[in-house]
Amino acid sequence: MIRVADSAKSKIDEIKSSGDIAEDFFIRVSVVSGGCSGLSYKMDFDNEDQDNDQVFEDQGIKIVTDLKSFLYLFDSTLEFSGGLDGKGFYFSNPNATRECGCGESFAV
Repeated sequence: MIRVADSAKSKIDEIKSSGDIAEDFFIRVSVVSGGCSGLSYKMDFDNEDQDNDQVFEDQGIKIVTDLKSFLYLFDSTLEFSGGLDGKGFYFSNPNATRECGCGESFAV
């Protein structure tokens, strides 16, 4: 399961209500090689299903990931932090053994 925190739900709803993203789009998340800790999160809005998609819905937000990425994201929560020192969207990931200072990459 991948969960969505209230903070992330509010921001996603705000983005969708602005009209920049169609209502039928969902959040696609993947884990890619890179970053100072070895693995990085990639997150986009998407509306096309792929083979082997893993689909989750929490608080009315649909999150889709590929099977390989799900192994890294299992039991994670999508969060949002705004303000001057906010990180934007980020994951609270219990599988990460190390995260970089900026929070954009991790290791397992």
